[in-house]
Amino acid sequence: MSARARASAAIARSAGRASRLLGRGGGTAVPGRVLLGLDPGAMEALAANLGGGTLLVSATNGKTTTTRLVAGALRADGRHVVTNAAGANLLSGVATALAEAAPRSGSAACGAFEVDEAALPGVARAVRPTAVLLMNLFRDQLDRHGELESIAARWAQMLTDLDPRTRLVVCGDDPLLAALPGDGADVLWFGIADPSAGAPGLAHASDSTTCRRCGSPLLYAHAWIGHVGDWTCAACGLKRPQPDIAVVHAGLEGAAGSRPVIRTPQGEVQLHLGLPGLHNVLNAAGALGAAIAMGVPAADAAAAISGVRAAFGRSERMRVDGRDLVLLLAKNPAGANENVRTLMLDEGDHDLLVALNDRIADGRDVSWIWDIDWEPVLPRVRRLTATGERAHDLALRFRYAGLPDDRLHVIPDPVRALDDALAALPQGATLDVLPTYTAMHEIRAHLVARGAAGEFWDAG
Repeated sequence: MSARARASAAIARSAGRASRLLGRGGGTAVPGRVLLGLDPGAMEALAANLGGGTLLVSATNGKTTTTRLVAGALRADGRHVVTNAAGANLLSGVATALAEAAPRSGSAACGAFEVDEAALPGVARAVRPTAVLLMNLFRDQLDRHGELESIAARWAQMLTDLDPRTRLVVCGDDPLLAALPGDGADVLWFGIADPSAGAPGLAHASDSTTCRRCGSPLLYAHAWIGHVGDWTCAACGLKRPQPDIAVVHAGLEGAAGSRPVIRTPQGEVQLHLGLPGLHNVLNAAGALGAAIAMGVPAADAAAAISGVRAAFGRSERMRVDGRDLVLLLAKNPAGANENVRTLMLDEGDHDLLVALNDRIADGRDVSWIWDIDWEPVLPRVRRLTATGERAHDLALRFRYAGLPDDRLHVIPDPVRALDDALAALPQGATLDVLPTYTAMHEIRAHLVARGAAGEFWDAG
């Protein structure tokens, strides 16, 4: 590593400490901006100093959780892991993680970074990854990212530009991703092979349902999450790749988590996940594939992944003044629908707090709330509190879905809404909180102040 890169990293770390001391946030992006301003080539130099290689993880949904799972597997294998655990996943966030870890980097260190979909090509150019995990592409923040095809096209070019020795771990159940790797690419495909886990049909708002080769409608034997499923094109014969990492039994156990059985090239393994929902089973399969691609034995990776707790805001459980609360990030139709589906796995009534903001990090266009299938769970909702900057838009959506007014409470201020919902929670019940990204941070900050959670930048 050059003296310039080393000095730039030291200055960047000081900037991060100053940011935290001044109360300007967690210092998860400022150091990276300082680093890149001082030395644009520093990221490549710092990443090259990670002797154990670098993994990049990208997706619309699940990248924070999955990166956390992979990092757990790598640590259990005896490696020092450099990662952006706080979820700062743009170029500056990855640069921050590299700068903060520079004094401890070396032959035993490796990188595992979650990367924003739009930022992935730039980060890949900067760090020259050993492996890349691509999990899904769903409609999300259209006013920032544009249509899915635009992201997919940029990813396809990125894969072409990667070193041919780069190991790819790709969810072939997503037809948009299955078409991206070129001939001869080193791909480890992962997906679900448990028909009982499939939905009876595609969700009405599924995103990518036409063949990437010929444009004909795809046929689905089973749909897992949105357009992710066991798909084929009757017109040209294109079909999902056979998964090398296959969930042969999802083993869903409601809010308690799941016990999936996953087939790998090294044999079958069983996981004991404390994370609920089919989406987290698929996240775990991707994490297992990535760990294998990074050289961790499958059985060891499975044991380590089973012991990883939820990332902040993602199925994160906490206790507030003797009452239970779960944070379930809901930032787009696919993710929100999976949260609703997971809630349906548990019997009994539900108390919900749904928070909708429309800031840049959430997406200004909130019309996506009409693509969430709320209707199945609403008959079992005892009380629903709508909050956030667009609380009244939520209220309109729930009224159209048939939720009676006596069960709907509209409180735009999220702190007051949370306190009100907790106060009304029956003894022994759990409050399920479904917030958009910035609303999640607002609510979580209030919970931190009440001593129910740690700061998000301490999430590692």
